[in-house]
Amino acid sequence: MFRKIEKIFRSLSLARKLTILLTVIFLGGIIFSGIAFTKILNYKAQEEITSNTKLLFSTLNSVRSYTSVETTPELKERLEKEEFLPQIVPSYASRRVFEKLRQDEYKDFLYKEAMLNPTNPKDKADEFEVKIIEKLRKTADLNAEISGFRNFGNERYFYIARPLAITESSCLECHSTPDVAPKAMIEMYGDKNGFGWQLNKPLGTQILSIPTTEVLQKANTSLAIVMSIVTVIFAFTICMTNYWVKRYVVRPIKHVVNVAEAVSTGNMEAEFDKKFGGKVSKDEIGNLVEAFTRMKISLVMAIRALEKYRFNTNRDKD
Repeated sequence: MFRKIEKIFRSLSLARKLTILLTVIFLGGIIFSGIAFTKILNYKAQEEITSNTKLLFSTLNSVRSYTSVETTPELKERLEKEEFLPQIVPSYASRRVFEKLRQDEYKDFLYKEAMLNPTNPKDKADEFEVKIIEKLRKTADLNAEISGFRNFGNERYFYIARPLAITESSCLECHSTPDVAPKAMIEMYGDKNGFGWQLNKPLGTQILSIPTTEVLQKANTSLAIVMSIVTVIFAFTICMTNYWVKRYVVRPIKHVVNVAEAVSTGNMEAEFDKKFGGKVSKDEIGNLVEAFTRMKISLVMAIRALEKYRFNTNRDKD
């Protein structure tokens, strides 16, 4: 197969060989550039999403800290021990803020504070989230971070997960044992879950997720723009190269071939022209023309010498 293609290629003219070669270079360059840019732009898009996610994490954690440090103590002083308001719970405050943010810039994001033993059953970690929590607990680093991809139904999501731990001792008043927890909280959520928590140990995970279509859309938009520019540059460069080679290499060689064929048939008036495009060529093509010109002059001189010799020989015989 390769030999057959090579045979066909050898039979083509120099101009066609050049066109095929440049076309292969063009297609190869576009393909490899596309692969490289796809990886780079996907990484950049993922980095951009990660940056936005980290900003959102900072916002939600600031809300949690503010609620725990300033809001909760103030409200507790005004409440009886038996009373309970969800508004004093940091996770409640962060969820409410996130719901507001989802109405604006972060509408495609999903946020969950998944816990192994949550007070609210809605915060119960699923099987996938349990594995993430176990990984985070093994690191024993409250600043650890895990990212990757997961599926929700038929949609694929990119997620970032961070450990969720109790860092304020005031929070343990409601989550140590049921007997010290507010009665209103027990009535609302029961006394089976949300207790036995420990300070500064990962109890769950904050996990933010966004559809991969968002990541891919950003990458594909950037890729389309970059590849359009690269394609135009490649096409322009190859067209100019093709034009230049045909004008200054192929055409002069054809001229030399035509003149050489004319001389070989006895037309000594044919001239090897060293001027191409109105200018004298001083490159290898010009040197080739000079060599053929000298060869023609030598041939003419040899023919004339031979004719003179024949003429003299015939005259002496007469």
